[in-house]
Amino acid sequence: MTIHPLFLGSLGMTELLIILFIIVLIVGGKKLPQLGAGLGEGIKNFKKSIKGADKLPEDKVDAPKEESKA
Repeated sequence: MTIHPLFLGSLGMTELLIILFIIVLIVGGKKLPQLGAGLGEGIKNFKKSIKGADKLPEDKVDAPKEESKA
C-alpha cells in the first residue's frame, strides 16, 4: 500500500466541508473573499515571474530598472 504524500486523494466531501468551515471560523466570512483574491493574485504573479525569468538573459535578471527624470 502506497501512501500519497499529500493525502488529497483520500479526502471526501465531508472532510473538505469541515476544513472549509474551520477556515471560515479562523479567517472570518468578510475577509474570505479578500484572502482568496490575494492568494489568486500571488499565484498568478508567481507563474508570471517564472515564465519571465526563462526569457530574460542572466545579466538582466538582477539589474534594477533605471527611471528617467524629466
